[in-house]
Amino acid sequence: MDLSNALWRKSSRSTNNGGACVELASGRGMVAVRDSKNPDGPKLLVTRKAFASLLSDLKR
Repeated sequence: MDLSNALWRKSSRSTNNGGACVELASGRGMVAVRDSKNPDGPKLLVTRKAFASLLSDLKR
């Protein structure tokens, strides 16, 4: 998946004080996750279904 033109979004709960934040971008059936402090670093690609499952688990 080409992420060169991806629209990355940071959580609305993120602050600008250097805290640990992730950014998300969506594409064809996939969600990309990256570290906001290292935008050129590695990205994690997961299916939308897997991402929804992750969010569900984190909310418990």
